[in-house]
Amino acid sequence: MRKNKVWALVLMVTMIAALLAGCGSDKSANAGSKSTETASTAAGGEKKTIKIGAAMPIYDDKWLSYLYDSMKQAAVDNNVELIMVDAKNDNGTQLTQMETFVSQKVDAIILVPVQTEAVDPMLEAAKAANIPVVVVNRKPNESALKDIYAYVGSDSLVAGTIQMEKVAELLGGKGNIGIMNGQLGQEAVVNRTQGNKDVLAKNPDIKIIREATANWSRAEGLTLMENWIQSGEKFDAIVANNDEMAIGAIMALEAAGKLDQTIVAGVDGTIDALEFVKSGKLKVSAFQDPMGQGKVGLETAVKAVNGEKLEPNMIDVKFEVITPENVDVFFQKWGK
Repeated sequence: MRKNKVWALVLMVTMIAALLAGCGSDKSANAGSKSTETASTAAGGEKKTIKIGAAMPIYDDKWLSYLYDSMKQAAVDNNVELIMVDAKNDNGTQLTQMETFVSQKVDAIILVPVQTEAVDPMLEAAKAANIPVVVVNRKPNESALKDIYAYVGSDSLVAGTIQMEKVAELLGGKGNIGIMNGQLGQEAVVNRTQGNKDVLAKNPDIKIIREATANWSRAEGLTLMENWIQSGEKFDAIVANNDEMAIGAIMALEAAGKLDQTIVAGVDGTIDALEFVKSGKLKVSAFQDPMGQGKVGLETAVKAVNGEKLEPNMIDVKFEVITPENVDVFFQKWGK
């Protein structure tokens, strides 16, 4: 009997030991599993914040300010640290800013050039450092296109074409016009004006009697129009490369009592311009979508950082013609 009790006690101790060992094994296994999960989470971790440099030509431009705001919002939406700088319309300053971005080892660069013909030197350091560049709004020269990840913008030739087609229609195919150019040397100026002249080649009774630059500026457009008025020449239409110069022309023509006899056309479709279209003072504009260009430009730079292939590397945000008849549609695009 006593022997049986001893054996029972031994058996019980053995079973308890085995049970404790089993529990220890489970605990150890669970600890190992938890450790692996933590390592995995740490490895995946929080998404790394992408750092993108944005080299902008000038802050003091109404249309571009909407592009900047859209780009900033897209940066927030995409967990991007956006470093935006102002070149103050100086090529040398912009070149230095591009080189600074390279030294800061940003993940990508967005460039709106001061002058499209001066882009090549700005791309050299970025290319050597394998930092992708997305050019927005101002299309670079052909030699630069092969060295950038993408161009995001609107076709300036189309803008000048649809603008002048509407002016020619309103003029009935004949009349004297003045063309106001933006800052010389920029792709938008060259191609918008070329689009104008391509249409005029098909309308030989419409004559350009004056053409000069007002540097995209309302104030300079006003001064230029005052000078043209003082020359004594009669203008049936003023066709400006952007709305700000067109609004300046409207102000001068209105002050001289000549606006009712003159068709004025611009490009961009800013909120200010839409108000002038609504009032009937600005007869034509072409909507260029700054919100679309800013958003798509930032998102394209993120794609570049993530190594996505992009073919082709030209992203077109379309122009649309604006007249008093459809102006309300464009107020809606601005959320108004």
